[in-house]
Amino acid sequence: MRTTTPSQDFIRGIWNENPVLIQMLGLCPALAVTNSVANALAMSAATFFVICCSSVLVSAFKSFIPSEVRISAYILVIATFVTLADMMLQAYAPAQHKELGAFIALIVVNCMILGRQEAFSAKNNVFRSLLDAIGTGIGFTIALVMMGGFRELLGTGSFLGVSVFGPNFEPWVIMVLPAGGFLTLGFILLAMGYFEQRKKAKTELAAEASS
Repeated sequence: MRTTTPSQDFIRGIWNENPVLIQMLGLCPALAVTNSVANALAMSAATFFVICCSSVLVSAFKSFIPSEVRISAYILVIATFVTLADMMLQAYAPAQHKELGAFIALIVVNCMILGRQEAFSAKNNVFRSLLDAIGTGIGFTIALVMMGGFRELLGTGSFLGVSVFGPNFEPWVIMVLPAGGFLTLGFILLAMGYFEQRKKAKTELAAEASS
């Protein structure tokens, strides 16, 4: 099995293995709740809390969890922290809690979180599991805020509720509808693919020039 350093554990989830933009995990909340930056931040905060706490607990007690029921145990752990996140959002951010609705509960079945428990936390110590969870959570947050910012700017002409384009701006209503999530993700992936191809072409040209 390929070994990694703690810094690689942290950085991996932010970019090289970004859960949304690279691995295509957690797309349900990414597409459904990113019609505004505030909603994207609220969902990101809840998911970040759940993945970090779950990773620490699973890693700490991995030797006590029988392999036959490990998936059930992971889901139970995740569901516990999702309940706590739901209660905290309801207490401290009731507006966002109402906007997100059932999507908070659906964090339980987010493949990104369950996948990190199975692939990493169950095989590594608490410190490295926490680093991996923080990196993955940051990567998830970056993806959601990018999508939320793009959709809110074009869909309402504002950013975090503050008008950006003025009263004469004609909102692109489709961007705050479900279809806008697919369009935004497509634009971001298209831009990433374009820059990746440009980078690869420059590397190949530099290699040819040096040879």
